[in-house]
Amino acid sequence: MDPVSHGIIFWLIIGSIAGALAGRIVDGGGFGILVDILVGIVGAFIGGWLGGVLGLHLGSGIIGTLITALIGAVILLAILRLISGGRARSL
Repeated sequence: MDPVSHGIIFWLIIGSIAGALAGRIVDGGGFGILVDILVGIVGAFIGGWLGGVLGLHLGSGIIGTLITALIGAVILLAILRLISGGRARSL
């Protein structure tokens, strides 16, 4: 596997973990574990992008990456809860 594929797989794994955690953090729970994981994956990319735009660097390595992904996932989950009218549910 090439390094780019490893990076994508790493972000998918980190995003999955971040989504599961974000579903527990956001008030009222998430949308269920599968949707929370998908939100975490998208949130990981959003967190990375937002950190770059704002010039924030939370450190390198797995902990910094997980924190960045978690922040993005929490933001995205909160936005989705606002849009859905707070109809989130937990599995």
